[in-house]
Amino acid sequence: MDNKSVFSPERLHYLQLLSTQYPTVQSASTKIIKLQTILNLPKGTEHFMSDIHGEYDAFLHILNSCSGEVKEKIKEVFGTTLSTRERNDLATLIYYPKAKLELVAEQEEDLEEWYRITIHRLVQICRFVSIKHTRNKVRSCMDAEYEEILDELIHLRDEDGSKRIQFENIINTIIHIGQAADVIRAFCTLIKALTCDHLHIVGDIFDRGPRADIVMDSLMGARSVDIQWGNHDILWMGAASGSRTLVATVLSNSIRYNNLDVIETGYGISLRPLSIFANEVYKHADTSRFQVKLMGADAQQYTEKDKLLSARMYKAITMILFKLEGAKVLRRPEYGMEDRALLHRIDFENKTITLNGIVYPLTDWDFPTVDPKDPYKLTEEENHVIDQLTDSFRYSEKLQKHTRFLYSKGGLYKVHNGNLLFHGCIPMTDDGELLSFTIGGKERKGKEFLDYADQTARKAYYAGRGTPEREFGMDFLWWLWAGRNSPIFGRDRMTTFERRFIADETTWTEPKNAYYAHYQDPAVCDMLLKEFGLEGKYCHIVNGHVPVKAKKGESPIKGGGKLIVIDGGFSKAYQPTSGIAGYTLIFSSRYFRIVAHQPFAGKYNAIHKNQDIEGQEYVLEKIENRMKIAETDEGRRLQTQVDDLMDLLEAYRSGAVKENH
Repeated sequence: MDNKSVFSPERLHYLQLLSTQYPTVQSASTKIIKLQTILNLPKGTEHFMSDIHGEYDAFLHILNSCSGEVKEKIKEVFGTTLSTRERNDLATLIYYPKAKLELVAEQEEDLEEWYRITIHRLVQICRFVSIKHTRNKVRSCMDAEYEEILDELIHLRDEDGSKRIQFENIINTIIHIGQAADVIRAFCTLIKALTCDHLHIVGDIFDRGPRADIVMDSLMGARSVDIQWGNHDILWMGAASGSRTLVATVLSNSIRYNNLDVIETGYGISLRPLSIFANEVYKHADTSRFQVKLMGADAQQYTEKDKLLSARMYKAITMILFKLEGAKVLRRPEYGMEDRALLHRIDFENKTITLNGIVYPLTDWDFPTVDPKDPYKLTEEENHVIDQLTDSFRYSEKLQKHTRFLYSKGGLYKVHNGNLLFHGCIPMTDDGELLSFTIGGKERKGKEFLDYADQTARKAYYAGRGTPEREFGMDFLWWLWAGRNSPIFGRDRMTTFERRFIADETTWTEPKNAYYAHYQDPAVCDMLLKEFGLEGKYCHIVNGHVPVKAKKGESPIKGGGKLIVIDGGFSKAYQPTSGIAGYTLIFSSRYFRIVAHQPFAGKYNAIHKNQDIEGQEYVLEKIENRMKIAETDEGRRLQTQVDDLMDLLEAYRSGAVKENH
């Protein structure tokens, strides 16, 4: 019998190709042993965060602490040998090594002794957090400059006298040559990398808070991260792609919340064209409905002249926005949003507007740039201003770099290790069925529609400039941002116009999609998980977008534990509603743990007073048998490699493939 007949021709061809990488029985066997070792290790810890909204200080603190995991590791290692204060000192050092080392250098009388003790402690923590990683992976997380030193200290066990002396000699040399601070920083970075194996950002990095660009810089430095786009992320991605409507939206939101640092300082975008235009054209206009929100100390540092300019700019860009949005929904009837084109519904003579057959008086009818006969047409000056501003977004090098990162690491949803992650919702009908959309000329719903939406969103950035595909993609990004029942907006309408111009607050409501009424039902959650190919005990939906009103007793856990909402109000603007400052989720090899965070007291207090973010944590679900890498998506990929290599061994032994010694 021909030994080659054991394998199909296609399989044999693949094994011959694989043999070029593993040319002998020994090399294939060695790789199998390495892979099996990895498969039997505990799975790494996953860290979930959402709705950061530019609050970079709180974000960086929670990221550095891995939602309390770092402190928990310290407690496990030193719970009986160090005081609470000493453990807190050590935790703060790991969170902020550079700043803490500078403070210690000023305060410690015997700095060399402090260095020696601290390095000993960091080595012990590193050994503990390295347990569920291979030595190669640990090395890959090390600062390349200090890789050999860190590796030697971690793996040089000091049980006997000679090794203990060698261990101490290395530390003494590090201190003697003035490298202690750098080595300590390298250890702190390594501990954080090994504590959190993978970071999930479940949407809304941008808007509200001061510096989303700093958050983005940090994410770009993360070792392993994925992002599920939120509506505010899509908004900025569209602006960066060149959508004039979304540029106007970004600016309207940012001026409204006095959040211009990220635009001017973070991304180097000048608002001078808008300020000049607004001061000239809206000089005598009524801007009383366009007062900018000033919170805390902000209210004290602006003059009346500053506030007036901000109001003029806010009204000017908002009127440009209403024109662009109205023209878009009339141009795209497949959106089914003709009722959201509002300017032509105004009765300018009687100063009223008719919505759904009801006539409402306007609180503001001073629109110097609106032509009642052609209300959606931009004036020549408006066209010039929005074109200038759009070019500034398109040519901001830093914004473009961040946008490419969002596209490369992001998507509308992610299925990872049995969990379904998305920011907003899976659109549903009132009777609990998946909602269908006919955008793009074909009826789609559920996973099929989200896959289509993800692909179309990418065309807005990557299709050729000026092509119909790109134009459609940019319009679609706007629909994702504010479209009826969009999966990341999840509401029937966005009532910005009504809030500015109609006193009747019943018109301000933004009804949520039926998803938010049905997601308390475990059967619905199971149906949604199955739609994305997930079934089993430890499968969950992880959701952001709608802040959990914790102060009113609302729980972040829905659907009988199948769904977890982790938007708890990172942004200070939402904290009065939520009552807390955000939720985060930890998925380790032993449990799902959710943490409700209190507001961050600031980096200064963290460094000088060891003030951590206070948080209430509880285990959502314990895993009966510690989960191994073999049970993860990565494990299944590695197992496929093992299976292929086992076939290669069989082929070598049967002679179907020849070894190449």
